Amino acid sequence: MEMHSTSVMTLAIDCGGLFIKGSVLDSAGTLHAQPVAVPTPYPLSPTHLIQTIDDISKGLPNFDRLTVGMPGMLRHGVVVHTPHYINAKGPRTRIEPELEKQWKGFDIQRAFAEHFKKPAIVLNDAEVHGAGVINGSGLEVVITLGTGLGFSMFDGGKLAPHFEMSMAPVRRNTTYDTWVGETELRRLGDLFWSRRIRLMVEDLRKVFHWDRLYIGGGNSRRIRTEVLQVLGDDVVIVSNTAGILGGVKAWSLEQI
Repeated sequence: MEMHSTSVMTLAIDCGGLFIKGSVLDSAGTLHAQPVAVPTPYPLSPTHLIQTIDDISKGLPNFDRLTVGMPGMLRHGVVVHTPHYINAKGPRTRIEPELEKQWKGFDIQRAFAEHFKKPAIVLNDAEVHGAGVINGSGLEVVITLGTGLGFSMFDGGKLAPHFEMSMAPVRRNTTYDTWVGETELRRLGDLFWSRRIRLMVEDLRKVFHWDRLYIGGGNSRRIRTEVLQVLGDDVVIVSNTAGILGGVKAWSLEQI
């Protein structure tokens, strides 16, 4: 009799400030459909985000569980703070007080589980990204370059408590989120923005003394070659697809 192996299928969603992407993967991390991407709709309430992901899922294969990575500070699936989604028209626009009220303290993980009637994990998007790239040895730091700056840290493969490195002050009373974000990339151009990335890496290396730093996110590909060559052997550029691939590995993550 022919035996058929079974595999748990995971809907993996990567929520960004500009786009929301998703696909379905098996337990080995193999994509069972090309990733689907839609513009992030604004204004974006928790209910609207859940419905947007529901719409994405309808064009994808069946799944048994889902992993969602989204920007901001989450604790045990509860939103402490999220950028972008509290803004009326997206990143860098006016904060909408009613949206801020809806998001703060919202148990988004439970809401996804109840809506889809399936197990769900919701983490910071850089944490899911990190799950897809770390090798589980030493202190590994992950930063993602997109609308703003994402950050996560792992020790011996275990996820460290999250903190918003993006909100740390830097240079002339601004934050890393603004200093290396999408708006400044467009204003400065690739070369001068890449030099800022080099300065940021030099600053953060003194703080964390990591064994390895991974740089991902959609804008990592914009770092100029001459800058990449001087970042150091402890720095690795990784594909932005990790935000999807990490959706499977996130289920086996231990937390410190």
